[in-house]
Amino acid sequence: MRKTSLLLAAGVGYVLGTRAGRERYDQIVAQTKKLVGSQPVQSGMSKAGDTIKTQAPVVKDKVTDTIKTQAPVVKDKVSDAAHKVTGGAHSATDDADIEGTYSSTPTGTPVDVDEGLAWTTAEEGDAPR
Repeated sequence: MRKTSLLLAAGVGYVLGTRAGRERYDQIVAQTKKLVGSQPVQSGMSKAGDTIKTQAPVVKDKVTDTIKTQAPVVKDKVSDAAHKVTGGAHSATDDADIEGTYSSTPTGTPVDVDEGLAWTTAEEGDAPR
């Protein structure tokens, strides 16, 4: 299948990119029609079509089963990755434990204190502490 696609793409590219003129283009088109219309190619295309028709339901069932079994695994891996990316961000209940130790919109200068980080409000003209 890959070789056929590659040859087809190469042929199309050559036809589109050729500078040999109309005569060479007509020769290539005639040879392609002859090749595609030949008995071996038609037989192969028919076999490929039959194989696709018979194997499509089998492939569909296999893919569906794989998705059903792997979805929970993927979900867990995504959850673990998200947890690593967020660094185990604290939950809303954690906010109650630290409430009052910082302002959500600080407007002053940070000052280290024993309990954590606190903010002082700077008056106009005051130097930061």
